[in-house]
Amino acid sequence: MSVKNLRVPLAVTLAVLAAAAALLAGPTPRPEPVRAGLARLPHATTAPGAAATPGGPNGAPATPATPDPSGAPGADGDVPVTGGPGTPEATPPAGGVTPPGATPPGTLPPVVDHGPRTGNKVALTFDADLTDAMRRQLRSGAVRSYANLAIIDLLERRQVPATFFLTGKWVEEYPEVTRRLAGNPRFELANHTYGHESFTPDCYDLPRIAERRMTADVARTFDVIAPYGGRQTRYFRFPGLCHDRTALNALAPLGVTVVDGDVVSGDPFATAWRPLVRAVLSQVRPGSVIIMHVTEANAPMTDEALPHILAGLAERGLRPAPLSEVLANGEPTA
Repeated sequence: MSVKNLRVPLAVTLAVLAAAAALLAGPTPRPEPVRAGLARLPHATTAPGAAATPGGPNGAPATPATPDPSGAPGADGDVPVTGGPGTPEATPPAGGVTPPGATPPGTLPPVVDHGPRTGNKVALTFDADLTDAMRRQLRSGAVRSYANLAIIDLLERRQVPATFFLTGKWVEEYPEVTRRLAGNPRFELANHTYGHESFTPDCYDLPRIAERRMTADVARTFDVIAPYGGRQTRYFRFPGLCHDRTALNALAPLGVTVVDGDVVSGDPFATAWRPLVRAVLSQVRPGSVIIMHVTEANAPMTDEALPHILAGLAERGLRPAPLSEVLANGEPTA
């Protein structure tokens, strides 16, 4: 992951400050991520009782998070970071290996849109959503599948790296597909909440999760994914990319990096593949994080668009790589 150079032009500094101000202003649904021109690193926030410091896993078993006893916002209006007994926290990974995206627990997680604008690597990321309503559609036979195997087939056949942001319920619904993803050394696994509930108000009509459940929801998803092994990460993506200071505070105990993205494909509910190709290829640059979906029934055109996207990337001299490599100055993390 790129880190902000202290010797940046004034215009970039102002852009970063503007992005931070927007984050502090409160919840805002975002059809596209706000792009500051650099990976965005919010100021760190310490857990209650810890010494304040300036700046910017594997989750414990999912138990309801315990709110701060005072229940009062901080002096600047922020909700304090949840802490204390009952709060899921990051635990040391097996074997002492630090997974990509891991950050110090107890600090506000960094939020990144893209990697360094150098080299030729880009990240293909696929969200695997599954809500209770989607699950009911599967059970009733109203839809056939929320796992687009044609995407996975193509990536495997062409040996293309990708990163999958999985909801816990999707993993539970598709354990064999998850095992297949985990078994591919070119694929990384990341966290997309347990049931794809919104962490802010007014986020694309998604059902909203209660604040007291936010931390445990994300920790539970890490627990659901962990037994599958493979290239696991501490990357996290909010449903709809909707987040505010309260949502980020809820993730502080878990030691994660929040990944938005700077190239939005627009594949949910698309009815033709060509607009997806244009959307991706018109925005993509070195270091880009491309957002697509592997949920076949509500993103039915992605598998048709993907071969054309890959061809367009190759024509531009861009090469797909795991997210961890794109965010780490293009250097492999393992």
